[in-house]
Amino acid sequence: MSAKNPKVWLVTGCSTGFGRYIAEHLLDAGEKVVVTARKTDNIADLEQSGNALILPLDVTDREQCQLAVKAAVARFGRVDVLINNAGIGFFGAIEETDEEDARRLFDVNFFGTANAIHAVLPHMRARRSGTIVNMTSIGGLVGCTGVGYYCATKFAVEGLSDTLRAEVEPLGINVMTVEPSAFRTEWAGSSDEVCAAIDDYDSTAGEARRAYHASVGKQAGDPARAAKAIREAVLAPEPPHHLLLGNDAADAALKKADALKANVLAWEALSRSADFPAN
Repeated sequence: MSAKNPKVWLVTGCSTGFGRYIAEHLLDAGEKVVVTARKTDNIADLEQSGNALILPLDVTDREQCQLAVKAAVARFGRVDVLINNAGIGFFGAIEETDEEDARRLFDVNFFGTANAIHAVLPHMRARRSGTIVNMTSIGGLVGCTGVGYYCATKFAVEGLSDTLRAEVEPLGINVMTVEPSAFRTEWAGSSDEVCAAIDDYDSTAGEARRAYHASVGKQAGDPARAAKAIREAVLAPEPPHHLLLGNDAADAALKKADALKANVLAWEALSRSADFPAN
């Protein structure tokens, strides 16, 4: 298939999961795609498409992110869309999670996303055009038991994205966050987890961890349909700021919005009382 006006997409974390599905869908749709992964063995087959540029990329390396953008521009002349998909998971209660594992999550999920953004922004600003898509999670809007630090990284990306949007929309650059619920990818089966569990959390974080493992291959979300939805949203005349993917994600987000509104209204008088009195 050949897209009528193909865009140039740079996708991170394409070796498995959403990244692989997104890259495949974009190439099938006739788009031009910079396909990246830390190790390119699992994505080398995609080079058979003349519209693919295969690059090694560890998003924790800011210089390598800049080189990837430079190579993309050299090959295709521009980068229209950045999809920040690279990320890792981790299972454990907050107290069970040690500092090293928590920092690793932030290095990849948050700072890796930021590195790619910093690399592509000068190019997009110069063209006054572009779209940045940051893959977060419903766990970036709603805290989920057993993945507290993972959710914290995704909440951080949501906050970064909200601010970035306000800064770059006047320059012609769109910023979208994508919040999936559980999809049939390798995420739940490949995520690391705590070595020493605490018994007091067995019925909360422990139960959640077991449920994640049991869900592998049975998740409701179809990653191929998700890839199609992401492209459709990016190409829409007015792309959404937030794209929820999956029934569970939509339900959880609406429930959170209702609960937040109810909480604000219930405590509104006390909240407003904290300001200096009006003259």
